Amino acid sequence: SGGHSGQVLVIGVPSMRILKYIAVFTPEPWQGYGFDDQTKGLLASDSRGRNLTWADTHHPALSEQGGDYDGKFLFIGDKANARVAVIDLADFTTKQIVSTPLIGSDHGAAFVTPDTDYVIETTQYPVPFGGAYADPKTDYQGKFRGAAVFWKFDRAKGRIDKDASFAIEFPPYTQDLADAGKLTSDGYAFFNSINTELSWGGNQEGNPPMESGSSQHDMDYLHVVNWRKAEALIKAGRGETIQGMRVLRLDVAAAEGVLTFVPEPKSPHGVDVTPDGNDIVVGGKLDTHGTVFSFEKIKALIEAKQYAGKDDFGVPILDFKASIRGQVELGLGPLHTVYDGQGFAYTSLFLETVVAKWSLKDLKVVDKVSTHYNIGHLTAAEGDTVSPDGKYLIAMNKWALDRFTKVGPLLPQNFQLVDLTTPKMTVLYDLPIGLGEPHYAQMIKADKLHPVDVYRPGEDAVTSAPSPNATEGGKERVERRPDGVHVYMTAIRSHFTPDVVRVKEGETVHVHITNIEQAK
Repeated sequence: SGGHSGQVLVIGVPSMRILKYIAVFTPEPWQGYGFDDQTKGLLASDSRGRNLTWADTHHPALSEQGGDYDGKFLFIGDKANARVAVIDLADFTTKQIVSTPLIGSDHGAAFVTPDTDYVIETTQYPVPFGGAYADPKTDYQGKFRGAAVFWKFDRAKGRIDKDASFAIEFPPYTQDLADAGKLTSDGYAFFNSINTELSWGGNQEGNPPMESGSSQHDMDYLHVVNWRKAEALIKAGRGETIQGMRVLRLDVAAAEGVLTFVPEPKSPHGVDVTPDGNDIVVGGKLDTHGTVFSFEKIKALIEAKQYAGKDDFGVPILDFKASIRGQVELGLGPLHTVYDGQGFAYTSLFLETVVAKWSLKDLKVVDKVSTHYNIGHLTAAEGDTVSPDGKYLIAMNKWALDRFTKVGPLLPQNFQLVDLTTPKMTVLYDLPIGLGEPHYAQMIKADKLHPVDVYRPGEDAVTSAPSPNATEGGKERVERRPDGVHVYMTAIRSHFTPDVVRVKEGETVHVHITNIEQAK
């Protein structure tokens, strides 16, 4: 992710060279993105009618088949403005941007189900659905809500089908990250949350700041969602249309076993399903453990309706100890976990500034490597699929203190390439990123990608279909219409036909340029 640049970075591994910026939510002059009618239309496709040219991209998600990357599509969320984009990896360009006025921000976006049936977007901060005003001092519990949006993906069209999408209403906790189950846990999705305290800040009114106010309880709630059951209930008409989207309301989701809570150590950040789908690993940022939840135990408890109680919103809660396989003592500030396919997990420790390698079988740490500085996310080669590659890991560090030439008070981030094949993890290379605070990454084997060398003649790069304005060589022309002058032009490298267009002062000119170059 390109963070506040609103873009996506493509980086080669192990070269650690930036190969491309994929323009997504912000204009990008080199590629003309945001300057022509088609891509201006993409940037203007906001459900709230806003004209946005900025974003905070967070979690890229590669499309999957059977829980493995297929190299076809990439999805990315805009945390700041609650949007999801579809990127076609045939040409590494953005094709679609979708949003719903139900939510105001997202953090758990984007994540995909194992066959990319759905692209999941989850709220971060709860808001009244549709963005209506409500006072948190009096209405927080009653009017503020979270949601998980399941965007239906049409693989044949390569687009999200908004009409076939739906949302599940959540209580007004702050949802964080998500992960879809796979193999044994396919059909379920898991969402972290914080702020069971329902803190909303207001330090000038005598309240604690939001972050400390939301860190008072020892436990928050892991949201366990049976999305296949939710899908069936939506198809059966049990949803309610709100702001143009079908929503499974909270009371229905709780009563029908769609939404179940499991206590998790406070301030959790990462929630990562193991390659076999059997376990869910959670890192509680204010806890020293990695907690390994057993999907088999959770499912059995739900089916037997063995609940320890309900929260204030009527959602059933499972017993914590009955839901876990165990805990591993990791260190200070555990965040995110990835896997190598060899039985080991790797967790970033934010406060300790290390990556911890630990055994999934024994729940014991076997190695740590120092990073530089304050690691947040990390990614391993296909490390969140059913078939991790197990060779490289990249530590995504928040700051590069004393690492590179000074460039002023705003420091670059630092991506560090870590070799997983040596007896002890070894840092091989540093890559400073002076752009937007990249947040998360996924790493796919290059031989799964098959981008085109040139577009088909007359293809619209945004719609991936023949353009109605396509012009063949030798058929260039200028037409005057009631809405202005239309120029049908061809381009071969820097040669344009026609290369001069004479119009009258005050006329509107529409220039339709068809690139007919077929050389690589």
